[in-house]
Amino acid sequence: MADLTRITASPTVMMGKPVVRGTRLTVEHILEELAGGLSIDDLVASHPRLTIEDVRAVLAFAAGSVRMERLASVQVAS
Repeated sequence: MADLTRITASPTVMMGKPVVRGTRLTVEHILEELAGGLSIDDLVASHPRLTIEDVRAVLAFAAGSVRMERLASVQVAS
């Protein structure tokens, strides 16, 4: 189970976007890096303060964020 306390938000940090606690790394940025093909290991290596547990928390936070959302732009496969 991911530790969601690793994800925080403050109006004074990164315009209030959710970030990994103690960093200015936004959930959005980490997801974009992963979606772009960067591996978790490479992502962690490129950001010394980021841990694998942080990335797991980002993924869990993102999953929870979209769990109840209706995605209007998703195309249904035929």
